[in-house]
Amino acid sequence: MSKEKTFETISYSIENQIAKVTLNRPEVHNAFNEVMIRELLEVFQEISKSEDIRVVILTGRGESFCAGADLNWMKRMINFSYEQNLEDSLKLAELFFLMYSLPKPIIAAVNGAAIGGGTGLVAVCDIAIASENAKFSLSEVKLGLVPACISPYVIRKVGEGRCRESFLTGERVTAQRALELGLVNQVVPLTQLHIAVDEKVKQLLSSGPKAIAMCKELLKNVPGMSFDKAMTYTAEMIASMRIGDEGQEGMNAFLEKRKPKWTR
Repeated sequence: MSKEKTFETISYSIENQIAKVTLNRPEVHNAFNEVMIRELLEVFQEISKSEDIRVVILTGRGESFCAGADLNWMKRMINFSYEQNLEDSLKLAELFFLMYSLPKPIIAAVNGAAIGGGTGLVAVCDIAIASENAKFSLSEVKLGLVPACISPYVIRKVGEGRCRESFLTGERVTAQRALELGLVNQVVPLTQLHIAVDEKVKQLLSSGPKAIAMCKELLKNVPGMSFDKAMTYTAEMIASMRIGDEGQEGMNAFLEKRKPKWTR
C-alpha cells in the first residue's frame, strides 16, 4: 500500500512502512525557506505519530541535497524585527529537534551539496549515506552569520574540536572528508546511492521498532547524565524492555530459531 501527499516545497510518500521525504526546490538547490520549514514540521509530526512508518529516508531532488537557507528568504528577514526573526528561528530549531528526537530512524541520502543548514539536516539524521560528489560546509560565517540552530547536533555528531575549525573557517569539504569527520557513515558512487540506502533500510526493518525508539532515547539522554543517574536510568530501561511484548517476542524468536513478528 502506498500513499503520497502533495506539498509546495517537498514531496512525501509512504510505501511498505518506509516514508520518503524529498526536498523539492531543485531550481534553488533545495534551499529552505519558511514554507519548507512549515511543511517539514507538518510531515515529521505526522511521521512521529504514525504506527505504520518504520523508517524515513530524507533526500533532495536534482543535483543538490540542500543549499541551506534561501538567500531571498533571508533578505526579506533583514527588515523583520528581532521578535519576528526569533519566531522564524524557533521554528527552524523546533524542526531540527523534532527530527533528531524522532522515534523512527532517519536515513539521509545525500545526493549532492549539503551547505549550511543542509549540513544541519544531515547531522540530525541517524544515518547519512553520501554520494561521492557531495560537498559539505558550515558556511554561515561567510555571510557574517553563525550555524546557531544546527550547532547542538553538529557538535554532538563530530565533536567540539572539529567544529571549531568548521564553524570558524566555513571550509567546504568532500564526502570522503565528511566520512573521516563522522558527519556521514558511508560514501558511495551516485549511481549506487539508492542501493546503499535500500540495504540500510533492510537492516533497520529487521530490528525491533520499539528497541530502535528506545536506542534513540538512550542516545539523546545518556550523554548529559551523571554515571549515578545513568546507572539507574539504563537499568530501568532494559528491565522494562525485557518484560515488554517486543522484548519477549524477540527473545522467543531467537530461541525458537525463527524471525520475529516485526520483520517482513
